Amino acid sequence: MSKKYVDIETLKYILYDVHKLEDLLSRERFQEHDLESLDMFIDSVKEFSDRELHPYFKEMDETPAYHKDGTVIVHEQVHKVMLQSGEMGIISACFDYDDGGLQIPISAFQAALYIMDAANNHLPGYPSLTLGAAELIVEFGKQELKDIYVPKMLSGVWGGTMCLTEPQAGSSLSDIVTKATLTNDGFYKITGQKIFISGGDNQFSENIIHLVLARIEGAPKGTKGISLFVVPKNRLKEDGSLEYNDVMTVADFQKMGQKGYCTTHLGFGDNDDCRGWLIGEEHKGLAQMFLMMNGARIAVGRGAAAIAMAAYRTSLQYANERPQGRKLSANGKKNPTEKQSLIIEHPDVRRMLLLQKSIVEGSLSLVMLASKYHDILTTATSKEEKEKYHLLLEMIIPIVKTYPSEAGAESVDNGLQILGGYGFCTDFSLQQYYRDIRISALYEGTTGIQSQDLLGRKVPMQNGKALKLLAAEIMQTIIIASKDDELKDYATILGDKLKNSQKVLEHLMPFAMKGNYERYLADANLFMEYMSIVVLGWLWLEMAVDSKNQLNNADKKYSKTFYESKIHTMKFYFKYEVPKTNSLAESLMSDEVLTIKKDKEYII
Repeated sequence: MSKKYVDIETLKYILYDVHKLEDLLSRERFQEHDLESLDMFIDSVKEFSDRELHPYFKEMDETPAYHKDGTVIVHEQVHKVMLQSGEMGIISACFDYDDGGLQIPISAFQAALYIMDAANNHLPGYPSLTLGAAELIVEFGKQELKDIYVPKMLSGVWGGTMCLTEPQAGSSLSDIVTKATLTNDGFYKITGQKIFISGGDNQFSENIIHLVLARIEGAPKGTKGISLFVVPKNRLKEDGSLEYNDVMTVADFQKMGQKGYCTTHLGFGDNDDCRGWLIGEEHKGLAQMFLMMNGARIAVGRGAAAIAMAAYRTSLQYANERPQGRKLSANGKKNPTEKQSLIIEHPDVRRMLLLQKSIVEGSLSLVMLASKYHDILTTATSKEEKEKYHLLLEMIIPIVKTYPSEAGAESVDNGLQILGGYGFCTDFSLQQYYRDIRISALYEGTTGIQSQDLLGRKVPMQNGKALKLLAAEIMQTIIIASKDDELKDYATILGDKLKNSQKVLEHLMPFAMKGNYERYLADANLFMEYMSIVVLGWLWLEMAVDSKNQLNNADKKYSKTFYESKIHTMKFYFKYEVPKTNSLAESLMSDEVLTIKKDKEYII
């Protein structure tokens, strides 16, 4: 298989030049790092991905994980990648030195995992979930819990999961019923079931450490009564050996995509012997889990962006190699005696490739933006800086999870179309990317949930302060671009779309103020799409501004064509994607209400 599954030049350009990773290195937490050492880390992950991930991409799809004899049988590369991720410091990369970590910026770490996701999206979830679970234990757990679990999790010897969803509750966490009963020995007896648990079991891991949301007996109803527990598959005995902790793997879900990344149904306490240990305070579980959830939502966006990148690189290579048809001559006819054209010469194929490129590279910039905000937030030294980047990150999180997932699927769909009939065949990887990326719009809160979060919670946050801060960031780029003759028209267009978003909100907000939240949120998905297009337009304009500056730089790192391609793609995005906001705004501001259920049912 080709190793051109990721555009490393564009990845490093966006990370180093557009989002200026070097600026973060002056912060105390990252002072022991420099660009050279972080570049070496990223390059080592690329070499690792070339060797241990990408060659097994197709094979893992053809030999899915499956349930057998109380465990899940996964591909042997899961074991190898987990252990080597531990050895290379991939799992521990962002942890403090005191906790056994490398203390690198989240931005550099996300860039490295992006490469792994593009190489083989079936594998990175195993180490990623393990580090997320370990992060929660480090952040909220007692020292005893840290000492028992974290070292072996960071080494990749033990895995980790997050267990939220239950059969009867789905995304409604207020309805979970998994029970925790305190014993005289200080631990809790855990009983209940969890479904859709990614990486929930495998035959190789010595232990899986589940972080389980459960309700302590007598706890308040709703999300306020949820607590968080460490529930290992095998508990540690006093002599250091392991014994079964009554965590049963009931089944493995067979899926349309990501077949090598197991998804399990777990049962806790069927024999009344499942022990859990409380993390932090009682009834604070959901707030604690959301520390991990925000990171997980960035990770979903990153994974979707990476799958779309790999699909784009595949369809681009195909378009550059596949001869078919001939270009039209001046009289509108084709000359059958002429040599066949490569399909990349056909305008419609070029349109689809440019759509892919605009979504793929824009999504990557969006992921890096969220990562940068996260790095600044966690290293902020003033109350003002901490509040600003907390609000900016909160505003961006639902967009970074949703846009790469939804637009990324559209991008892969266009890539499949470029291959024509071959795109529908298993000989080529586009159909696998198409199946693999579809879960992204469902993971960690569906598009509908993210859209309601954006419009219902993030937009009104602190009387609209989060949205105002984001608009101010966008305006900075608009002001700079307005001074360039080639870019000023695009700056004007983006400014108009930003202003129009305010008109949309002026139309919707009165419904919320009157308590009619169902009407206010009825078209939240459309508002998500509108804001996503505006934010991506901003990020593309930002890339174009930087590329224009680099073209005039005698010491530019990349070729003239490289920078010109960014400007060209920005123009494509503004011509073909940005105008979609017009129809979205028209629908959002329409007085006609068609999706709220009334007395009579019309969906029959």
